[in-house]
Amino acid sequence: MTETPQPLYDRHADTLNRALTAITERGYWSAYPESPSPRVYGETAAADGKAAFEAYLGGDFPLDQPGTGVRVATEASPFGVQLAVRYPHSGTDELVSAATAALPAWRDAGPQARVGVCMEILDRLHKHIFELANAVQFTSGQAFVMAFQAGGAHALDRALEALAYAYAEMTRHPGTAGWEKAAGKGDPLRMTKTFHVVPRGVALVIGCNTFPTWNSYPGLFASLVTGNPVIVKPHPRAVLPLAITVKYAREVLAEAGFDPNLIMLAAEAPGEKLASDLALHRSIRIVDFTGSTEYGDWLETHARQASVYTEKAGLNTVVIDSTDDFAGMCRNLGFTLTLYSGQMCTTSQNILIPAGGIETDQGHKSFDEVAGGIAAAVAKLTADPARSVELTGAIVNDGVLERLAEVTKVGEPVLESRAVVHPAYADAVVRTPTIVKLAAGDAETYGREWFGPISFAIATDSTAHSLELLRRTVGEKGALTAGVYSTDEAVLDATEAVAVEVGVHLSCNLTGGVFVNQSAAFSDFHGSGANAAANSALTDGAYVANRFRIVQSRRHV
Repeated sequence: MTETPQPLYDRHADTLNRALTAITERGYWSAYPESPSPRVYGETAAADGKAAFEAYLGGDFPLDQPGTGVRVATEASPFGVQLAVRYPHSGTDELVSAATAALPAWRDAGPQARVGVCMEILDRLHKHIFELANAVQFTSGQAFVMAFQAGGAHALDRALEALAYAYAEMTRHPGTAGWEKAAGKGDPLRMTKTFHVVPRGVALVIGCNTFPTWNSYPGLFASLVTGNPVIVKPHPRAVLPLAITVKYAREVLAEAGFDPNLIMLAAEAPGEKLASDLALHRSIRIVDFTGSTEYGDWLETHARQASVYTEKAGLNTVVIDSTDDFAGMCRNLGFTLTLYSGQMCTTSQNILIPAGGIETDQGHKSFDEVAGGIAAAVAKLTADPARSVELTGAIVNDGVLERLAEVTKVGEPVLESRAVVHPAYADAVVRTPTIVKLAAGDAETYGREWFGPISFAIATDSTAHSLELLRRTVGEKGALTAGVYSTDEAVLDATEAVAVEVGVHLSCNLTGGVFVNQSAAFSDFHGSGANAAANSALTDGAYVANRFRIVQSRRHV
């Protein structure tokens, strides 16, 4: 039976209202359970999801959208699993033309109808979360639990957060208003004014290899719910998670009576440069991108007809001044550096430590003892291959391996990277993290991003010098995260002042179960838009409000 938009809004109104409350309170709330336990999702959910994922392998992905009839297959799993999924190939003009044709009815449906349909899409994706998690795991290299959480539950939370912000912005003004103004002795002037939420136009989402859903969902759903058709251009090595997303979104749109071409997949052939062709098309009015600084800068410079939202590279930094829990600090940083082999845009790279050492609950610790304590925590987490691969996952692409080889030629190793044989996937490419000791003068090395399981223990003259390096490096290159460890409130305040100055989110004295490279939807902002690492934040009012305009009409009563 075909669903109509109003029942969909009614069905999800309670969840929407809770999300609207959450974005104002900024406390903990999640709509989608992050545990893949059978007690939460049912005894057969995991097996059913894996079977659905495996059914795609080696075949034509079932997606009915405008295309040339040609199929493309570009994915290579970091776990060595043969994917060989063939996706329909569509040209730029036919994608844009189909999206443009779908826009008017979606625009005219209004904010309430659109948010109901979009929340139904999230609900449909949640029902297929194990299928989605397997696709994320085997294309990105994430271990399964992380793929389930970050690629499934947390990605859906971020999408819902974007919907809540967008709905709040779209409904900030009334749809209609009566206007009356006194006019001397005559009758007052009376008008009825109507305010239309008008989308910008066709939106483009350019996905990344490491977090294909988590990084794509906020922009995708922010654009869709504000009335813009969305063309989804996945990274060539991580197509399946977004293809699954498009598949279920199109199903929901069609069931609700809308043109499914409101969302389409743009799978590219090798070397095609489809993202650039689409980004420069005159009808593309919004672009969302996660990836390299070079390409993000190119988009910001050249896609001038569009509003461009980018998340790029940065120099995530930790300042260590002192600690009253040395073991906890080392454990926390060790986990941070190990998780997903450091292949996260939020993982710390530069660890600034005074050359003369620090004061701790275990007495004075030299620079080498601090660096060695962090290295020991990483080594402990990665000692047992069967356990370690559930944290490290696999290496996402050859670029990471090339950087691991390059870093052996700089500095002095505190901990060397090593290859690990995955107990379940013999062909998986697994590497443990490396930590390299540098001097403060080695800015040419630590002053650029080394994406992957690579971090630097940098000897500074003092904590004040560390803060100056934080100010300079993040001020120039940007960062998504910063951390500080200190028992001195004055140092914490000074670090926070520097973080505000350079626009980076700061975490203080993390020693327990919260890590600097994790952010919680509805509470933590991801990126600030206030430094070179990103020109927007996931998610806030500014992230959604420029995706539509208010156009009014007025008539005399």
